[in-house]
Amino acid sequence: MSVSRSTVRTEVIAIRTTSGRELDVALIIERRVEERLSRGEDLGIKSILVIPGVKSFVFIETVKPSIIPALVSGVKYVKGSRYSKIPLSDISELIKPRAIAEEIGVGEEVEIVKGPFRGMKAVVVGVDKSKGTVTLNILEAAFSIPITVPVSYIKKKGA
Repeated sequence: MSVSRSTVRTEVIAIRTTSGRELDVALIIERRVEERLSRGEDLGIKSILVIPGVKSFVFIETVKPSIIPALVSGVKYVKGSRYSKIPLSDISELIKPRAIAEEIGVGEEVEIVKGPFRGMKAVVVGVDKSKGTVTLNILEAAFSIPITVPVSYIKKKGA
């Protein structure tokens, strides 16, 4: 008997972890899933997510949420035994890349996070959204020299 795709609903379960140990927990869970799959068990695990910028949580997409406690029991860095169901729409918001070029405006203070000027503070003097670049004046320089860097090289101050 086959099950149609529309009747199988996956759920995303959030597992609370020690901050900074999300990847360790995900790798331990992955190893446990692989071991059980090699024995022929059907766990219904679709994915294990560690989302950059989301501290202290590992997300598991599964068809069988009842299997989660058995997978994470005894994992050193898992906190608590309650697991939250998260709507898929919330997860998609977390993993959707943010276009920083849309958020940056002329006159804003930014920090350069890549390249030869890494760690320096600067003020945005121009944004070219079509090329994905920004023109900056470095605040720490003795005189004003505009430099053009890719948007991925900067982050908003305080972000």
